[in-house]
Amino acid sequence: MAQQRIHSMTQGHPTRLLLMFALPLMVGNVFQQLYTVVDTAVVGQFVGVGALASLGAADAPNWGVLGIIQGLTQGFSILMAQHFGAKDYRELSRAVSGSITLCVVFGVLLAVGGQLWALPILQLLNTPSDVLGGAVLYLRIVYGGIPAIMAYNFLAAILRALGDAKTPLYAIVVAALMNVVLDLLFVVGFHWGIAGAAIATVISQVASAVYCYFNVRRIHFIQVRREDLRPGRQLSWELLKLGFPIALQNAIIAVGSMVVQFVINGFGMLFLAGFTATNKLYGLLEIAASSYGFAVTSYVGQNLGARLVDRIKKGMRSALAIAVITSVIIGAAMLVFGRLILSLFISGDPGEVEASLQIAFHYLSIMAVCLPILYLLYIYRSGLMGLGDTVVPMLSGFAEMVVRMGVVLLLPIWMGQEGVYYAEVGAWTAAAVILAAAYYVRIGNIARRKGFARQEGESSEQEERG
Repeated sequence: MAQQRIHSMTQGHPTRLLLMFALPLMVGNVFQQLYTVVDTAVVGQFVGVGALASLGAADAPNWGVLGIIQGLTQGFSILMAQHFGAKDYRELSRAVSGSITLCVVFGVLLAVGGQLWALPILQLLNTPSDVLGGAVLYLRIVYGGIPAIMAYNFLAAILRALGDAKTPLYAIVVAALMNVVLDLLFVVGFHWGIAGAAIATVISQVASAVYCYFNVRRIHFIQVRREDLRPGRQLSWELLKLGFPIALQNAIIAVGSMVVQFVINGFGMLFLAGFTATNKLYGLLEIAASSYGFAVTSYVGQNLGARLVDRIKKGMRSALAIAVITSVIIGAAMLVFGRLILSLFISGDPGEVEASLQIAFHYLSIMAVCLPILYLLYIYRSGLMGLGDTVVPMLSGFAEMVVRMGVVLLLPIWMGQEGVYYAEVGAWTAAAVILAAAYYVRIGNIARRKGFARQEGESSEQEERG
């Protein structure tokens, strides 16, 4: 069954291919957001505003580690997509095997390191004393589940590199539904509070990793050999050259987010709770963007391997149009229904609830209006990664960090807490400009290379047959 879900993206109409690849990912991401949304809703409703603030205080450190994991695995998958597009299954298997070893090493390092830095980072971020204990507890449990998180992201990255977006979808649906049941059981039934939400998340991640593992094993042309599990210096360097910049990019962005967290913590528990509620919706805002991003990376990577530069250009034009339309629709929906959705996350004293809700909806409205910028960022960044360029995306992450920190530290001097709301939008804009310019320069250079001559006629014939 897993074999039937694998698709080459070197033939067929780009728009249809991108949508067919991205739609299952979107559905999967919706269910994946249930992890955080359900955790937030259950904790906020049944434990209280203080516990909700604890979850918010843990957000930036938690996202930082997750970003490193996703960056590494996504980078490794770029090489897999290129070998798959070239139909070089032996090199594909070597890339998978070498990636397994690197994922094990980094998984252990992050799991151990997470236990050591959980408390110091939260203290460094000026976390309020009344939410510090809950935030530390949540991080320690989630960091303990890092091997499962690494396994799922790596296995899902293999499948996406081969054009299979459905298997990760099924895995995450099962895991998300399990998370809902376990949240209610552990938090509401057993009264385990924040710890219950964290344990439910880890168990659900284990389930998604196991499901993907059994599906990857059924792909006959991926042969993991014992000798390949000891990758040589050249293969290790090639994989790390792709994965490490993306991981570093995500880590850099996380540092900027932690500075924002530091400033937010200084405004007190109500402001922190309001920001937490909106940040849990942030995942919903970017669901389609990240899905299109994975689709674009696989599409561009496979077609680069097949040396079809005109298909890359056409696919990018289609992706940009789809992204803008989608972001406008999602932004409008948030402006209409956002306040109602945010109210699901906050309970307690009516005065506190109203104050936090006002903060949350104002922040959400600003992001919703500027959402097309975020979507363009994702498309250009993913296109560059598919072309094998992970350095410029890393530099764009640095630009995000600088702008995000600059806005959150300087604007509040003149605008008070209002200035904090514009840190995200400013960071998106800076990164999007850098990535767009770099993409057009790089695709132009590739088009002029020998062996990448214009193939419009050939590409059109393939698309018609597709």
